[in-house]
Amino acid sequence: MRISRSNIKNCFLVFCASLLVARSCHGSKHVALFIFGDSLYDAGNNKYIEDAPIFSDFWPYGETFFKHPTGRPCDGRLIPDFIAQYANLPLIPPYLQPGDHQFMDGENFESKGDLVLAENLQGMEISSEIQQHLQSSSHRFINGVNFASSGAGALVETHHGWVINLSTQLSYFKHMKRQLRLQLGEAEAKKLLSTAVYIFSIGGNDYFAALTPTHSLLQFYSREEYVGMVIGNITTVIQEIYKIGGRRFGLSTLIALGCLPSLRAAKQEKTGVSGCLDEATMFAKLHNRALPKALKELEGQLEGFRYSIFDAYVAGRERINNPSKYGFKEVQEACCGSGPYRSFPTCGQKGYQLCDNASEYFFFDSAHPTESANNQFAKLMWSGSLDIAKPYNLKTLFEE
Repeated sequence: MRISRSNIKNCFLVFCASLLVARSCHGSKHVALFIFGDSLYDAGNNKYIEDAPIFSDFWPYGETFFKHPTGRPCDGRLIPDFIAQYANLPLIPPYLQPGDHQFMDGENFESKGDLVLAENLQGMEISSEIQQHLQSSSHRFINGVNFASSGAGALVETHHGWVINLSTQLSYFKHMKRQLRLQLGEAEAKKLLSTAVYIFSIGGNDYFAALTPTHSLLQFYSREEYVGMVIGNITTVIQEIYKIGGRRFGLSTLIALGCLPSLRAAKQEKTGVSGCLDEATMFAKLHNRALPKALKELEGQLEGFRYSIFDAYVAGRERINNPSKYGFKEVQEACCGSGPYRSFPTCGQKGYQLCDNASEYFFFDSAHPTESANNQFAKLMWSGSLDIAKPYNLKTLFEE
């Protein structure tokens, strides 16, 4: 009987995958990383969406570490990139990235657009190459994936038709799970998903959208009710992942949203007074009070559920109030952009300004931190004490 080269290759890949999953038997525990959320975690999913209005795949994005644009809305690495490094994983690639990837360490489900599975698109165009990629069974997801998307929200209405919202990211994850079962078998796939860590950055875009004049939901709901819907959607996705086997989750509170360069400029234009936009920060405060309560409730309801919540609000406030203590020279103005506070989203476009040293800035563009800020936050998330990451830090979740 003749055995084709492709069959030999597939058998070899499955064999290697099994060895990697079994590394824990030899003292080196393998833990995958799955990433969900918005632009703070987006490793480049949106650049694979045709005509996506929200993406960062041009210079000077990526100038610091990668030396070329990768689709990350930053001068260099994002928080998940550092978390992967601390966990001895490679960079986690975006889900929509074409090619025969062996995602042995994690997948990134963050995206800048509201996308559904390739066979069920809603008002968005993706290339035939990407559609084939999504439907292919040749991908290996053993290390995880990044599903995050810039502009994404927990609510379907947020930037609808532009981004991969959280619900769709969950759909992608379920699609990946089916491929994983085919590649590894039921037992090994179940083991990998149950030991993986799932991290989220989501919510900010829902509140930015609520501040726009055309937003309608706040005509029918109070701020507290609106925040409750955002939190409810987040916990629903967590519960769905739990049903599939996920047990360890990492989340963050929101920074003071009103202190972003874009919203500082909005306040100055609106009132003639400088400072942070209180209306935006109020949403962040409500969100930050509700999220820990919701996670605590899940802990009581779901057996084996473990979580880490990083206090990004406190960490961000510390750096904005005491920049020199943390190595920053500028925490109000962005490194890249134009207009007051370089708040206009023109980074890399005609007439933009670019700072000489991004590491001295907290914000790279109108809404996103620099690699330096991301690095500091990631260290706190990974090994921070109970006053900043509780009830566990991410290092504990990866090692337990």
